[in-house]
Formats: sequence, C-alpha cells, structure tokens
Amino acid sequence: MNRKKITRALVSVYDKTGLVDLGKSLEKYGIEILSTGSTAKTLRDAGVKVIAVEDYTGFPEMLGGRVKTLHPRIHGGILANQSDPKHLAELSSQDIAPFDLIVINLYPFTQTISSCAEFSECIEQIDIGGPSMLRGAAKNHNSVAVISDPSQYQFLNNVLEQGGFTLEERQELAMKTFRKTAEYDIAIAEWLAVELNQSDWRAKVWQKITDLRYGENPHQSAAVFQDSSTTQGISSAKQHHGKEMSFNNFTDADAALRAAYDHTEPCVAIIKHANPCGIAIGKDIAAAYVAANACDPVSAFGGVVAANRKISIEMAKVLSEIFTEVVVAPGYEAGAIDILAAKPSIRILELSDYKIASDEFRPISGGLLIQQSDLIKADGDNSKNWQQVSGAQVSAEVFADLEFAWRSVRAVKSNAILLAKSGASVGVGMGQVNRVDSARLAVARAGERSINSVAASDAFFPFADGLQILLDAGVTAVVAPGGSVRDAEVIEAAKAANVAMFFTGVRHFSHA
Repeated sequence: MNRKKITRALVSVYDKTGLVDLGKSLEKYGIEILSTGSTAKTLRDAGVKVIAVEDYTGFPEMLGGRVKTLHPRIHGGILANQSDPKHLAELSSQDIAPFDLIVINLYPFTQTISSCAEFSECIEQIDIGGPSMLRGAAKNHNSVAVISDPSQYQFLNNVLEQGGFTLEERQELAMKTFRKTAEYDIAIAEWLAVELNQSDWRAKVWQKITDLRYGENPHQSAAVFQDSSTTQGISSAKQHHGKEMSFNNFTDADAALRAAYDHTEPCVAIIKHANPCGIAIGKDIAAAYVAANACDPVSAFGGVVAANRKISIEMAKVLSEIFTEVVVAPGYEAGAIDILAAKPSIRILELSDYKIASDEFRPISGGLLIQQSDLIKADGDNSKNWQQVSGAQVSAEVFADLEFAWRSVRAVKSNAILLAKSGASVGVGMGQVNRVDSARLAVARAGERSINSVAASDAFFPFADGLQILLDAGVTAVVAPGGSVRDAEVIEAAKAANVAMFFTGVRHFSHA
C-alpha cells in the first residue's frame, strides 16, 4: 500500500486536548513542526521543538491575532500539488517548503453563542485563518493530510507508525474536514440570521447515528440522524435495554415525549401509530401511568410509553405486566430498570434533558415546510382568557379537567376529540375526516365513562351535530377554539343541554 511520508507539519489549535502528546509523537518521527501563538508556547513548555510561524514568514502576528497564518509562505506550502513539478519549482523560487500534515481546530464559536455572550465577543470567535487552512489542505488532499479534531489524534499516531497516510485515508480526512467547516459556517450564518431577524435562509447538519433494519415498512430502507445543534431530542436518548429501535419506535417515542411534556404535572402518554391511546396526570408518575393505560388498554398493548418524571419502582412494576414496545423517561429510580428489563424485548430509553423544539420541519416534494412548534403557551391556552359561552359556572375539579383535556388534545391527530375525567383521558377520537366521526369514536371508546366527563376539540365545531353526540353521551363541559360561522348554532345546542362551553380562540390542528 502506497503511503506518503510526513516530514513537515503545521499545528495550530484552540483546543489543546492531547496537544503535548501529539507534539511529542510528531517529534519522535522526525517531523518538523511549525506552530502559532499559544499552541507553540504549549509545545515549547513541554520540551517539543517548534518553529514559530512568524519566524518562518518574517511577518508578525497582528490585529490582535486576527492575522497570523494568512501568508503566501503558509498557504503556498499547503496548496502546492507536490506531484506537479511546476508547483514545486514555484515553491523553490520563493523559498517555500511544502507541508505534508495540517493539524487545526477552530475557535469555539458554537460554545460562545450558547453561553449567551455579547455580540462582539461572538464575532471575535469566528475563526478565519483556521477554516482557510483546513479547506486548503482538504482541497489539496492529494498531497496533504488534514486533522481537524483531537479525536483523530490516535488515528494519526497509528498512521505515523505505518509510515504515513494513504490517498484513501487523506480523502476520508478531507471529507470530514469539509463537513467540519460547513457545519461551522452554517452555525455562524444561522446565528447571524437570528441576530438580524432574517428568516429567508435555513440550513442544518444531521449526523448519522445508525442504519435501521427498515423504515415504516420492511421494503423501505431507513437510518436515524441526529441534529448536530442539539442533544435534547429522542435521537439523543440513551438505550439501556432491549432490541434495536425501529423507525416507528422513534416516531412514536418522539410523539409520546411531546405529549407528556405538554404537561407540568407528573404525566404519562401512551402512543400507538402516532396517536395517544392514553394520557394522564397524577399525584405521582405511577398513578399517571395507571390512569393513562386505563383509557384504552387494548390499544395500549404494544404501545410506546413516555413519562415526564423519573420512573419509579411502583410504575416499573405495573408497566412490566403489560407488553410495551418502548418506554422513555428522564430517568429511572434505582432498581426500576432491572424490573423492566425482565422483559427481553422492551426498549428502555433515557433522555435526561428533553426540550420541545422551537421549530418543526416537514418535507414536501421538492422542498420543506418550516413552522413554529405548536406550543401550549398562546393567550387562548391560558384558561384565564377563555370565554364561557354557555352553561353555569363549573366546579374547580371540572375546570381542571377542561385544562387537562385542552393540553392533551394537541397531541391527537386532526380531527381530534378528547374526553377526560379526573386528570385522565377516557376516550379519544382521532384522525377522522370529519368532526362527527371523531366525536362518535371518542364516545364509543369511553363507553359509560363519557358520563360526567369533559371534552376538548382541537378546532371549532362547524355544525352542532358533532357537539350533540358529546352532549347525548353525558359530557358536562366542553372546550373548543370557537370561530365557526355557525358558532351561534353550536352555542344554542350547549345551552339547551345546560352544558358549560368555553371558547379559547386558539386552534391545535395536528396533521403530521
């Protein structure tokens, strides 16, 4: 295998992790090292011989360190095609020696903006010389190997032991380098767009985690990727036990987390085929799970369970008695995982730092839809702003159930009707093409539990017929957005049944 020997290296890093060992390794193999500023000082203090870039270029660092490597003697040595005699002759005429290895890592721009630093400080953390050298070396990978992250130092050591890099290895490093600089530039562009309140350009980087066995169906290939800008989503969950996650497991677990975290009280959501078959809050997480499962235990069989609190021993015992595909929570009490893991197939996930994303992305043919996430925070979601349009004043308990139902119906696919009682769903009608069928489905699933329950509708009732189904089933209070041209007809139906109805002015359609 043809390996290109390393004789000359440029090392300039912000992150000094592993730097001294790297320098000693390069020195061990007789490699000449050029370096800059604090990198050179760190190596010298460790006894590693280095040549300062300013001594080589004959040009001092200036502008507070903004200019130090932006010089023809540096970039000529990086960009020269060492298999081209003309390039080598030009280098020789200018007394420039070529580089075989570039080791660079960049100013911590993303860490700086994450720390809420001042605008001017963020600007100073935009690296210029580093990306220029990385891109130059990556372009010229036929001649130069480029190391862009401390995690690659061990690989570099292994290669030095073998006498140098192969072309294939240099190509692989070049690809990773271009990805690194692309991600860096995207972070800058996105940050500056936010600062300037611009929204006409969007970019993201997703890193592949693993291939999946298949997609929604066995004939579809699939993989899971992680948004490189966050660790607060289902793709970052730690799996403690169970079979590999499937495509459908991920989508249902994501939906379950979102439904559970719509509530501030201890909450459990059970999802099947992207729809809730049970949502409940409780005095503790075990009580919430029991109530959620009671909504529709037939559908909950083989479902995906999410909790917004640490899973207790008590919840683990009850959950372990019911076949469950996935359980995800911010943590587990000592011993809870052991109880759950008695079932070999259950996938046990932990996501300690979940946060509802600010934006939602939905691919369409030839493009992408981007919208703000439907957060339960608009004025109409605050029950103090609801308008009561019929019925007598309700009790505090009934009003609490209305608030719970309103928060929960957001997780149900449209058209959506959710019946609730005592902080738990008792009937859910979802995904129907008209609200009448959704009402019928919710009532049918609730059975006798619909009596004295409350109902939430994700959008207005276009006619009184859907509401009438709920009234006939014994619902005592209803919350809906209102806003139909036939609101008067709907209100009259509620008044005739002496049922309290509240309008929120906010809709919670969910089509995806």
